Amino acid sequence: MALTDLPQLTDHVEVSSARRGDQPRPVVTDPAIRADIDKFEMMLERYLAGDLEEDVFRVFRLTNGIYGQRQGGYNQMIRVRMPYGTINADQLDMLAFVADNYSRQWGHITTRQNIQMHFIQLQQIPEVMEHLGSVGLTTREACGDTIRNVQGCHLAGACPFEVLDISAWADAANEHFLRNPLGQRLPRKFKINFSGCDTDCGQAMFNDAGVIATTRTLDDGTVEAGFRVYVAGGLGANPHPALALEDFTSKEDLLPTLEAILRVFEQTGKRDNKLRARMKWVVDELGWEEVQRRVLATRRLLPASAAWPGGIPAIVAERGDAPAGADPTVEATPVGQGVAVRIGGPTPFDRWERANVVRGVANGTVSAYAWCELGDITATQFRGTAQIIRDFDVDVRVSNRQNFILRNLTDDRLPELYERLVALNMAEPGAELSRDVVSCPGADTCSLAVTQSRGLAKAIGERLELEGLADVPGVRFNISGCMNSCGQHHIADIGFFGVERRAHGESAPGYQMLLGGYIGQDQAHFGDKALRLPAKSAPEASVRVLHRFVGERNAGESFRSWMERAGGAREIAKGLKDLDVIPTPDEDSSYYVDFDETAPFTADIGESECA
Repeated sequence: MALTDLPQLTDHVEVSSARRGDQPRPVVTDPAIRADIDKFEMMLERYLAGDLEEDVFRVFRLTNGIYGQRQGGYNQMIRVRMPYGTINADQLDMLAFVADNYSRQWGHITTRQNIQMHFIQLQQIPEVMEHLGSVGLTTREACGDTIRNVQGCHLAGACPFEVLDISAWADAANEHFLRNPLGQRLPRKFKINFSGCDTDCGQAMFNDAGVIATTRTLDDGTVEAGFRVYVAGGLGANPHPALALEDFTSKEDLLPTLEAILRVFEQTGKRDNKLRARMKWVVDELGWEEVQRRVLATRRLLPASAAWPGGIPAIVAERGDAPAGADPTVEATPVGQGVAVRIGGPTPFDRWERANVVRGVANGTVSAYAWCELGDITATQFRGTAQIIRDFDVDVRVSNRQNFILRNLTDDRLPELYERLVALNMAEPGAELSRDVVSCPGADTCSLAVTQSRGLAKAIGERLELEGLADVPGVRFNISGCMNSCGQHHIADIGFFGVERRAHGESAPGYQMLLGGYIGQDQAHFGDKALRLPAKSAPEASVRVLHRFVGERNAGESFRSWMERAGGAREIAKGLKDLDVIPTPDEDSSYYVDFDETAPFTADIGESECA
C-alpha cells in the first residue's frame, strides 16, 4: 500500500492540505539526518506492506523519536531533540509550520528540553522529518532505549554564578553520543545532564550521568576548573539520587568518563527486565563500589579504543567555556529552586521585570523568561519568538520548567520586549513563582497516564490566581499523570501523580500528594508522601498548604525547611484529611469525572512504549 493511500484519522485534529505533492520537497543538507529520513521512509513502507513485524518497527520508530498515542490508529507523537535547549529563529518558524499543517496548531515543551507535537499521522512522519531536517532539527534518539537528549542549564553562558559555561561541553557530548553505535540498543534509556554550578539548574542530580562544573585547588595554589560527575540518578516509580563518581574529573577526562559509564550500563543493564533496567538498578544489584570500580577501570583503558573521546573536544576548543562572570556593580538575580524572587511594583511591567529578568552577568547583558502556560507553545508564539530573536539579535533556550528564556538582552530594550511578549500572551510573571506549574501531557495523549494531569495543572493555576497565591516566590508545582514522573513530581515543593481511586463501587480520578522535593547544592531530596486525594480536591489541598507556608515561614525560608519545621509531610497532611472524602455518585457525580473530560472516569492504561 502506498503512503498516500492510507486513511487519515482526523477525529482529534484537522490536518491541512500541505503535503509533499503540493509543495517542493524540503532540502535536507545534513547527510546524517537525510539518511535517517530515507531509512524511516523505507522501514515504514515495509511495515505498512506487512513485511516488518510490529515489535521490530516499534523499536525502530521509537529510536527515531516517534511515539504511539493512547488514541491508537496512525496517531503519533513526534519529539524533536534539542541539545541543552538550543533553538534558533528558523527552527522556531519550522515548528510553527509543522504545528499548523500536521499537528493541532501547538507544541509542548518537555521537562527534558525537547519539543513534541501530537496527532501527526504515521504516514506523514517522513515528510515532517524532512521539514524539520531542512533547518537542522532531528528526532533521532529522542525516544527509545537510546542516549536521550543531552540536557544543560538554560542559563549556561548567561549565569553570574556559573563555574564554567557548559554549553560547548553539552554540544560535544551530544555530537559524540548521537548515533554512536554504543547507544543504539541499550538495556533501557540513558540520560545525560549538565549544570554550570552546584545550584544545579540543569538537574544533574537525577540523571544516569549528571555533570556539574566545579573547581579544585592544586598544590601550587592555582585553581583548576573541571567537573564532578554523578552516576545512577533517576526518578520514576523508584527515585534514586545520583552518586558522585569521584571528587574531581578533569576536562580532558570528561567525555571518556561519560563513555565509561555508558559502557558499564550497556554491559550490565538488565535486558530481560525493562522495569529494572536503568543505571540505578545496576547500582542496586552490583553495589556502588563495584560500579564505581568498573567505570574507572573502563575509563583507564579507553585510550585503546579506536574512537577514544579524550582530550578537549574540538567544539570546546573553538567556542570556549569561560563562565559569564558576575558584574560587581549589579546585584545578581538569585537562581535555582527556592529562590526569593522579588515581585510587586506599581505596573505590570515592573512585576514582570522583577520576576522574569535575570541580571548580574559581567558583560552587562540580561536574560528574560517568556512564560509558556503548561509548557504549550502555539504556532503564533513560535513565530513571534522567532521574530523577537531576529529583531532583538538575541538567542533563546528552552528550560526544563517548560519556558523559553531570551538571552543577551540589554536593559533599554526590556520594555519593548515586554510589549512583544504581552501580544504573544507570554508575559505573565511566571518563572520561579507558584503559577509556573509543570505538567506532563497526561491522559490527553499518553498511554500510561492514569489521569489528566494537564487539567489538574490548569485547575491549580486558576485556584492560585483566585486566592492571590500565584505570585508566591520559590515554590514549584509539578504534576505527572502516573507514577513514572515525566512531570518530575518527585522534585517539586508540591507534587502530584495520578492514581485510580475506588469509592462506592466506582472508579474515580485521584492523586498522591508529595511535599518537599528539592534539587540543588549537590543534593537531592525527593518529595515525601503526604496523602492521597480525589482529583477534585487536589486544587483545594494545594492552596491550603500554600496559605499555611506563606503564613508560617520565616524570612527567606525554603519550603523544605518550613515543612520539616512543621513536622513533615504526614503532619501537614493531617490538616487535609477532610479532603480525602469521595461522595456517592448521586451526591456529587463530578468526583467521578476527570479534569477536561465529560465522560465517567476509567483508568484506561495502555501498553508502555516508554519501555
